[in-house]
Amino acid sequence: MKAGFIGLGQMGSGMAANLAKAGHEVRVYNRTRGKEGPLVALGATAAESIADACVGADAVFTMLANDEALRAVAFGAGGVLEALPKGAIHISSSTVSVALADELTAAHSEAGQRFISAPVMGRPEAAAAAKLFVMAAGAPDAVADAGPLFDAIGQKTFHLGDEPKVGNIVKLANNFLLACVIETVGEAMALTSKAGVDRHSYLDVLTSTLWNAPVYKTYGALIANEAFEPAGFPVPLGQKDVRLALEAAEGLNVPLPVGGILRDRFIRLRAEGGDALDWSAIAKLARKDAGLD
Repeated sequence: MKAGFIGLGQMGSGMAANLAKAGHEVRVYNRTRGKEGPLVALGATAAESIADACVGADAVFTMLANDEALRAVAFGAGGVLEALPKGAIHISSSTVSVALADELTAAHSEAGQRFISAPVMGRPEAAAAAKLFVMAAGAPDAVADAGPLFDAIGQKTFHLGDEPKVGNIVKLANNFLLACVIETVGEAMALTSKAGVDRHSYLDVLTSTLWNAPVYKTYGALIANEAFEPAGFPVPLGQKDVRLALEAAEGLNVPLPVGGILRDRFIRLRAEGGDALDWSAIAKLARKDAGLD
């Protein structure tokens, strides 16, 4: 398939690379230039603009940091809505608001294009290894047509429904749960550490008994090792996702009491200069609260 890819950060670069490796014709674009080189070496073409990434495409991916970035790329002059061919698919893998997903759904329909929300689960190493989980939501024909692209970037695709915004709600719910895991493991590790238990010993107990799951192993190791730099998922993005989860919950009249605690954790960490850290660094606040640091 002919696919454009816009947004070559830690996640987007790995995804675009795997599309090229799978034999798709990939045109890549990043607003900050200079990230295209390794992808060109894999057979991708460096696009000169957003519109150039969309020319003749069957589909175009956007993998961007937030609503503002996606809105600019989609709705701006020479953006995706202007340049994408009729019948082609805009696949948004960004973690963005439900409101923006609805807005894009309507705008693409009016333009005679198709829109899928397809956020992914997995850190940058999973993106590089084509081991992402794709949470696709959109019209069945669009999701089916995009299937070969999803197969190239991930290990499993979930079709969650016909309304694209459902994909965003599921991703936000999952990231809310991940933040809960980080916070509670940090609290439990602070408790056991203050009692004199080695953090790695406690992690071994935790992942051998209660939670033998990748999320506890991955984030538990980051917390035990205090490996918060370089950031696989920076603190400002974690704060943004918790905020969007709370917004989505408010729109559906669903209380998320723990969400308020997580929001304040991220605000505190940013106030203390933690913007460059991985979001798992909120766990270190529990150590501070326990008088361990």
